[in-house]
Amino acid sequence: MQKITILIHCEDQKGIIASVTNYIAGIEGNIIYLDQHVDANENVFFMRLECEFSTQNWDLELIKKDFQANLADKFNMSWEIYTQEYKPRMALFISKYDHCLYDLLGRYSAGELPLEIPLIISNHEDLKGVAQRFDIPFHHVPFTKNIKEEGEKQQIALLKEYNINFIVLARYMQIITPKLIELYKNRIINIHHSFLPAFPGAKPYHSAFARGVKIIGATSHYVTEELDEGPIIEQDITRVSHSHSIEDFIVKGRDLERSVLARAVKLHAERKTMVYNNKTVIFS
Repeated sequence: MQKITILIHCEDQKGIIASVTNYIAGIEGNIIYLDQHVDANENVFFMRLECEFSTQNWDLELIKKDFQANLADKFNMSWEIYTQEYKPRMALFISKYDHCLYDLLGRYSAGELPLEIPLIISNHEDLKGVAQRFDIPFHHVPFTKNIKEEGEKQQIALLKEYNINFIVLARYMQIITPKLIELYKNRIINIHHSFLPAFPGAKPYHSAFARGVKIIGATSHYVTEELDEGPIIEQDITRVSHSHSIEDFIVKGRDLERSVLARAVKLHAERKTMVYNNKTVIFS
């Protein structure tokens, strides 16, 4: 059996679900998963479905052309089709923090993430040994205000060389350039603590501790030019109290960053996210 995933969004109209399911049945496909959502305020329809086909009836390019002619044109759909075998190629951007890096590489090595990691890019060389331990090519690309343009050129050249589909900022401590954001629109994933904007700066956990906060959180989102304001993919929180130290805050925060980022990466790699108007639709 061959399996495909189809993502659809368009203006909400009568008959979309029936038309799609009848079409799949008509080309002898079997729907094994279907989920849909309607944004009533925007009148937009979203759908994700997984289908199986017997090998004798399998021709992906023919299916794509037929889908466009018989369904997409009729409903003015934006759509994507992926095969089960297709694994997106992810680049990791890192600096000096290693907790998210180790977590993602550990999950990747254990086969928990349906993706490939062809390279790691860093503005420091501190974690080169980690990349070598996991046998992943490591590229040091210095990136400061004075050499930002040259750094961007090197980053883009590497991403093209390795045929990268999406980027994950695993605590990469530099601001991504607008050109790179445009090249990978809704395909750059970031992670950060959820104290913003109340506690900005280099030591947010210290500020939060001094304020006596009772909740620590982490947010993973797609990167846009508006810093830390892109479409949110995943979030989580944990409670703290007066009995916890600053070190406890930091440990709990890093635990959240690891798990939230991993979930966001997995959702993206499994094609369970759709972005619209700076929000995400996340399918189960």
